[in-house]
Amino acid sequence: MARRPVNWYRRWPRWCKRVLAGLVAAQLVLVLAAAGYVWSVDLPPDPVPPQASVLYYRDGTTVLARFGPTDRTDVTIDKIPVDVRRAFIAAEDRGFYEHHGVSVRGLARALWSNIVSDSGEGASTITQQYVRNAYLTQERTVTRKAKEAALALKVESTFSKDEILRRYLNTIYFGRGAYGIEAAAQAFFGRSVDHLTGYQGSVLAAMVKDPTRGDPAVDPTWTLNRWKWIVRAMSDAGWLPPGAAEQTPYPDVAKESVTASTIGGPAGLITDRVEDELVAAGFSRQQVRTGGLRITTTLDATAQQAAVKSIAKALHGQPDELRSALVAIDPQDGGVRAYYGGDRGRGYFDDALAARPPASTFKPLVLAAAEEHDINYRSYYNGSSPRQFTDRGGAPLYNLDNMQCPVCPLDIAMVHSLNTPFYALAEQLGPVAIRKLARRLGIPEKYGDQTTMVDLKGELSPGRTRSDIAIGRYPVTPADLATVYATMAGGGNRADRHFVQSVTSAGGSVPYRHVVKRTRVLDGGVAADVGAVLAQVVEHDGAVPGVPAAAKTGSQQYGNTSDSSDAWTAGWAQGLAAVVWLGRDKPGPIRTKKGTAINGDGMPYEIFKSFLSGALSGQPARALASAAEVGQVRKDDLRTLEPGTEMAPGRMFPGPQKGDLVDKSLAVGSWDERVTRLTGALQKYAVSAPDFSVSVVDRKTGHTYDYRGDREFETASVVKLELLAALMLQVQDANRKLTTAEKKRVRKMIVASDNDAAVQVYDAIGGPDGLRDALQRLGLNDTEPDEQFGLSRTTAADQTRMVLALTGSGGPLTKASKDAILQLMSQVNADQTWGVSAASFSGEQTAQKNGWLSRSSESGKWIVNTTGRISGAKTDVAMSVLSHGNSDQPAGIAVVEQVAAMTRSYLGW
Repeated sequence: MARRPVNWYRRWPRWCKRVLAGLVAAQLVLVLAAAGYVWSVDLPPDPVPPQASVLYYRDGTTVLARFGPTDRTDVTIDKIPVDVRRAFIAAEDRGFYEHHGVSVRGLARALWSNIVSDSGEGASTITQQYVRNAYLTQERTVTRKAKEAALALKVESTFSKDEILRRYLNTIYFGRGAYGIEAAAQAFFGRSVDHLTGYQGSVLAAMVKDPTRGDPAVDPTWTLNRWKWIVRAMSDAGWLPPGAAEQTPYPDVAKESVTASTIGGPAGLITDRVEDELVAAGFSRQQVRTGGLRITTTLDATAQQAAVKSIAKALHGQPDELRSALVAIDPQDGGVRAYYGGDRGRGYFDDALAARPPASTFKPLVLAAAEEHDINYRSYYNGSSPRQFTDRGGAPLYNLDNMQCPVCPLDIAMVHSLNTPFYALAEQLGPVAIRKLARRLGIPEKYGDQTTMVDLKGELSPGRTRSDIAIGRYPVTPADLATVYATMAGGGNRADRHFVQSVTSAGGSVPYRHVVKRTRVLDGGVAADVGAVLAQVVEHDGAVPGVPAAAKTGSQQYGNTSDSSDAWTAGWAQGLAAVVWLGRDKPGPIRTKKGTAINGDGMPYEIFKSFLSGALSGQPARALASAAEVGQVRKDDLRTLEPGTEMAPGRMFPGPQKGDLVDKSLAVGSWDERVTRLTGALQKYAVSAPDFSVSVVDRKTGHTYDYRGDREFETASVVKLELLAALMLQVQDANRKLTTAEKKRVRKMIVASDNDAAVQVYDAIGGPDGLRDALQRLGLNDTEPDEQFGLSRTTAADQTRMVLALTGSGGPLTKASKDAILQLMSQVNADQTWGVSAASFSGEQTAQKNGWLSRSSESGKWIVNTTGRISGAKTDVAMSVLSHGNSDQPAGIAVVEQVAAMTRSYLGW
C-alpha cells in the first residue's frame, strides 16, 4: 500500500507557522496597498512645455533678465537613429525594454538610502526620469520617490516603450540652453538629430548625468571618461564593435552653442551667479531654467545702472585689453546691490571672481589687526624708504616713489599709502594674525585647491604667510574683497554675500527665501576707526559728490616697471560698500589710450566715485561712524630710525628717485673722449672704494666698455643665470619642455634667489662639468665652475656676455628659452630695485640678477654683484658690476650702484 506524503510544514512549531502566516498576510497587505496607491494616483495631463524663469530686481517688479527654454523642438522616434537611442539606454537604463517602468531592486536601494542616510540616491529607470522631469519636482524624499514609482507604472500601462523613450528624449535638458535631443544635436554638433552617429549620441547621453559638467567645453576629462564608459557598455551589448571606446576618436564638438541665444551684457554674469546660488540651495539647473520661477534678487536697479554707466564711461575709447569689475554689497544683509564682472554675457569669464593681488587695499586690514592688539591709528612708525625686513630674502622694501616719512602716524601712512610702516606693523603683529582677520572678514580659506594668502611653491616660504600680506601681494577676488569691506562698513558684523532674496514657483508657493544671518567678527570701535582713517584718504584723493565716504586705493606693480598690472579702489558709504578693479585678462601693464599708467587713484577711483554718487542718488547724505580711538598711541618702531633723523611727526618728503645717481651733463664729446673721462673717474673712485669691475655693451650703437672687465671675482648668486641657461640647453637637447617641478624650481632660484633650488638645478645639469660644457657653448670662457656654485669665479665681461646671449639673435639658446630667462629676471623681487637698475630712468625696464655673499675667511667682508639689461625706447644695454671686500651688504650695494651710475653718466647711453 503506497505511503501518503508527509506535509513538511506540519512538523514546524506552532509559533513558526504563525510567523509565516503573518509574513504572508503582511505581504498581501503591502501588495494590495501598493496596488491601491498606484490606482489612486492619477496620471496628470501631458506636461506643460518648459517655462522661462524671470529675474527681478529687489523691488520684486522690475525685470532684470529672463532665462530658460529658448531652444526646443520635439521630434518623432523614427527621426532618432537607433544607435543614438541605444546610447541613452546604455547610459541610463539597460533594462528599459524588459522592465515595467520601475526597477524594484533599484527602488528598494534608493528608498533605504534615503531613509537611513538621506543620501538622495536615485537609481531611476528612463521611465522614472521622464516622470520626474515631466510631472514632479526634483526634491529627494521618500514620498516623492513613491509617487514617482506609481506614475512610472501608470505611464508604462498607458504608452508604448518607444513613445516613453520619445517623450524622455524630447524632455531632458542637455545644457547650453538645449531642451530635447533635437536642440542638443544642433547646439553641440550643428546638425539635426537624424544625422547623428551612435558615437555622437553617446556624447549627448553623457550629459544627462550632469548637464553642466558634462559639456566638453567645461570639463573635457570628465566627459571623455563618461563617453568611453557608455561606448564600452554599447560594445558589451553587441551594439558597437568590441574595443570601440579605445579605437574610435572622440567626436568633434562645437566649443560653444551653435544655436542657443544667451543673455548678453553684465546681466549675463549676474544670471550665472544667481543660478549657481540656487543650485547650491538645492534647485536643479533644469528647475531654474524651465520651472517658470519668479526669482527676486538683491540687485538694486539704480545701483546696477550706476555701475554699468560708470564703467562704460571710464572704458570708452580705452585700449580693448582693459577689463574691469565692480561689486557693491549692502553691509546690513550681505545682499549684492550691483555687480559687474564683464559685459560679454552668460558663460564668459567673470572678472569679479578672478583672484588678483589687492595691493594697498589690504592695508586697512593691517590697521584693524593693529587696533585689535591695542595699537591706535595715531601710533608712530618708521616710514623711511627703503627698509630691510627679515622675511624678504634680503630685498629692501620701498615706498611708492620712494617717499619718506621717518616719524609717521599710521593714519598719515594710510593716506599716502606708504609700504614700510604697514610692513613693519605686520611683522610686529605677525602676518598670521592679519590672515586670520582677513578670513573672519570674508576671504575664503581656499580658491579651488590653493590655500589663500600664503606663499606658493617657488616663493620664499611656501605654504606660509609672510608680512607681504600687508602690501597686498596675495591674490583675492573683487567679490571677496567687497565682502571684507562690507563687513567693516557694517560695524564689524558680517553677513554672507548673496544674490537671491526669494523664489516663487509657477504655482505661487515660495520654496526658497534667504535668511540673513549676521555674525560679529570685528569690534565696532575698530571698524569705526578704520572708516575714519579711510575718510581721510577720500579727503586727500577727492570727495565723492554728495556722499560722505571712506576708501582706499591700491596699485600692484608690474614686475620692476613703473606700470601697474592691477589697480583698485575699495571703500564704502553708509549703506553700501563697493570694490572696483581694473586690469587685464592676463597680467600686464595697464595704460590709458594716451599711454599713461593706470593706478588705483586714477581710473578705478573715478569709477568708484561716480558709482557711489549715482547709486545713492536721491538718498539723504549719512555721516560715517565717528572714530572710537581704540588702543594706545605707540612709538616702538621709531627705534629703527637712523641716529640723527629729524623727529618731525608726519613730515613727508621725496627720497632718492630712479636715475638720481646719473648725471647726464657729463656725457659730452666723442665716445673716445667719454671713455677716457669715465676711466679716470673710476680710477679715482677706486682709491677709496673696495675692489670692483664693470662691463657694458650698448646694443643700440655697438659701443663697448669695461673697467677691469677681465678681473676674476666670486660669482655669488649671479651664476644662477648660467645655471638656468645650462638647464634650458639640456631641455632643448632633449627636445622637451621644462616640467612643472622644474618651472617652480627655476622661478624659486631666480626670483627668490633660493640656494636650495639652485643646488638642485646644479645637480640636474651635472654639477661643475655640466656647467662648464654649457659655458663653453655660450662663449663664457672666463667663468670657472666650483663644486659650490656660488664660489665659482667669473668676470664682469663674461657676465655681460651672458646677458648678450639672452638678448642677441644668435647663440645656442632658442628664443623661447631666452624669453623665459629674461622674464624671470624681470620679476626679480619687484622691490629689489638696487644694482644695475640704479643706472636706469623711469619708463625703462630692468631685467637683472643680483648676488651677495659674506666671506667668513675675510672677516665677514662682502661680495656684492649685479648683472642685467636696461631697455627702453632709446636704450638697450647689457651691464655687469662685480665688487669684492665690502664692509657690509649696504656698503656693497652703494658701490655697485655708484659704479653703474657713473658709467651711464659719462658714456651717456
